Amino acid sequence: MSDLQDRFRMTPGPTEVPDAVGERMTEPLPNPDVEPEFFEFYRDLTGKLAEVYYAGRDETGAPGGQDSPSDVVVLGGEGILGLEAAIASLVEEGDRVLCLSNGRYGDGFADFVESYGGEAVTCDVPWRETLEVEVVKAALERAADDGQPFDVATMVHCETPTGTLNDLEPILDLLDEHDVVSVVDAVSSLGGTAVPTDRIDVCLGASQKCFSAPPGLTTCAISDRAWDRIEAVETPEFYLDLEPWRMAADEEWFPYSHSTANLYGLDAALDLLLEEGMDSVFERHEEAARVCCEWAAELGLETYPDATEDCSPTVTALEIDGRAGELQDAMLAEHDIVLATGLGDLEDDVLRIGHMGHNARVDRVERTMDALADVLE
Repeated sequence: MSDLQDRFRMTPGPTEVPDAVGERMTEPLPNPDVEPEFFEFYRDLTGKLAEVYYAGRDETGAPGGQDSPSDVVVLGGEGILGLEAAIASLVEEGDRVLCLSNGRYGDGFADFVESYGGEAVTCDVPWRETLEVEVVKAALERAADDGQPFDVATMVHCETPTGTLNDLEPILDLLDEHDVVSVVDAVSSLGGTAVPTDRIDVCLGASQKCFSAPPGLTTCAISDRAWDRIEAVETPEFYLDLEPWRMAADEEWFPYSHSTANLYGLDAALDLLLEEGMDSVFERHEEAARVCCEWAAELGLETYPDATEDCSPTVTALEIDGRAGELQDAMLAEHDIVLATGLGDLEDDVLRIGHMGHNARVDRVERTMDALADVLE
């Protein structure tokens, strides 16, 4: 087995980090609390992030009639921080939250809601399928008829453990009609495929997925409607409270010392994406996913999602009944390739190939699938 430097990582996050990102993180770092250069850098960074958030979209607004882009902020902490911070900042005792779920992270939102005293009403579909607009419509209408409308709704764009990509636009339009604040986990899709940011109140991303920067940062695009609700909610937390971030960059004061090296790495990663052009980036992900799925079919393997059109362009989840752990071990031992298995009950039945960010390249997918063919023999 080779050393870590030579290992080939095709996991759905954290992903392989390009050399330019690692090199940027070794540069001299300003003090994020007192040096003006840091605040200028941070504002420039969030401007680049906004370009990615709105890439592939015709509009740059937000729900609630907002015709200007959402504010983008970056928090110090891995992507799960953003999921909990959104709930901690938007939900208080007695609030009703519609939790749309077709997977592990959709279910996880309900746990966060209940931990902050909200009433989580889960609207779910089988994990092999994607969210259904008619089911959501019925839930919203039923709540309105009962005089118990929802305050907030949560959902996941790409369910990484099962490789599904949800079509959120019609659902988000429904929520806007009912004046429900939407929270979307786009951690595994942002930067790899178009995200309907202009329809989302709080859109969450993370550095270690399609950006191909190290883990450690959460990104958020937050609408005016969401900010208004955040300011009205009494948040029992400090580190998870989003409210101070609304004016942090303008006032040049952050709630805590920021993760400067990680921010430098994310900035370099964004430069790589924007220099390539987001249309090209999205096409690269689509092509990598297509090759992965076609090669899997040739090997007699099926994707975990029932329908091919529901498969994510950033991760392919293959159904491998009872052998996922065995194949993961063989890929590492025999080919120095790192893959991921499923999570929870699917740990030994699903094998996941991450073709996101730097890894979304046909030659990398071909090398991976060639090795998988070998260990399957």
